[in-house]
Amino acid sequence: MHDFRLTAEQLEFRDAIRDFVEREVKPAAIDPKRLEPFEKPLMTGFLDQLSQMGLRGLALPEEAGGAGADLLTQCVLLEEIAAGDVDLAMVLGETALLVCAAHGAMNDAQRARWLPKFEADDRFHLALLARDENAGRAWSYHEAVAEDAEIIGEPEVVATRDGKGWIINGLAPFVANAPVAGLFIVQAKIDGEPGTVTVLLGRGAKGLETDDALPSFGDGGERARWHHGAVASVALNNCKVGADDVIAADAAHRLFSGLAARRMLQTAAVNVGVARAAYDAAVDYAKMRWQGGRHIIEHQSIGMKLADVAIQLEAARALVLKAAWITDHPDAVGERHVSDLPWHVVARSFTAQSLHRATLESAECFGAMGVMRDMPLQKYVHDTLVLQHSVDNDLAAPLAVAEAVAGYSR
Repeated sequence: MHDFRLTAEQLEFRDAIRDFVEREVKPAAIDPKRLEPFEKPLMTGFLDQLSQMGLRGLALPEEAGGAGADLLTQCVLLEEIAAGDVDLAMVLGETALLVCAAHGAMNDAQRARWLPKFEADDRFHLALLARDENAGRAWSYHEAVAEDAEIIGEPEVVATRDGKGWIINGLAPFVANAPVAGLFIVQAKIDGEPGTVTVLLGRGAKGLETDDALPSFGDGGERARWHHGAVASVALNNCKVGADDVIAADAAHRLFSGLAARRMLQTAAVNVGVARAAYDAAVDYAKMRWQGGRHIIEHQSIGMKLADVAIQLEAARALVLKAAWITDHPDAVGERHVSDLPWHVVARSFTAQSLHRATLESAECFGAMGVMRDMPLQKYVHDTLVLQHSVDNDLAAPLAVAEAVAGYSR
């Protein structure tokens, strides 16, 4: 049987985050002056405060200073943060995801060296440079040929043996959390050999450089914002890594196992938070706006829109939490309590599609004001559009569900 009740601890933590977001984060995030430019700086002050509340290491075991939170709890809290600001939620979600995976993959000496640094600095986040194992499995409309491979081919991070250690070179053009990371987990292709090696690099490592400059949008020189969180390119120039900062091969496999699925569910939870913020704004406005002798929320057309948004929100949240619970309890599939679909893909795909539409309907309640740059609804629509077309949710993503249904593999 399903149990929809949160524990007392989950409720307490959720309500504390919700209160802080409503009082502090949301008013600053939707300030008209902040909304006008496309490029919105990360609100590092609030990021620090949320870090101090324990959100960076939420999933770490208690003996490592965390709360041992499961994925469902993290999704509940990420929704609350995203309802205030999507970038804060994405940064904290990525760090919480990576620090838990890294803790399980590190040896004792590596934990003793890196975890105290993480615990001592609220601004110490984690970033991952890794090869996409699913690249090329989706639809492809252009294949790089030899003469233009350097232009359109994906840059490669390569590791060369250096005694017992490694020298890392390469470029990763789009790395989440790179501007705020204190520790980079780097997976590099071994030069001249099959396979990869995974290493740990601190921000101060010689030869490691980040560049968070974004390309201009059109001819006006204005920056386009087609990502969430804090993103930068990372260049690695002859970065030396000693044997003591190399993740063992079997541990590296554990580190990456399930990482993409958990990230997809965290992103889906963030999507719910953004759409909820749009819905709340639409309800508040519809209760205030007076037209035709009554508040517009009493008009059937507006009421039907808001009802549809409420339904989509509840369905999306329920699916995200169900998928998170299944991820926390994989035996539920083996024991035939639930089907063996890739639930992270199901939740991510449904949420991305339905909640962008729901956010558009919320914006329509504002009429022409919904598209004004100094109003929050245009931001929420843009945010859900980015989430709809993010790299983990392209048009081919549902093919993973088709594979499960049909029993074939690409």
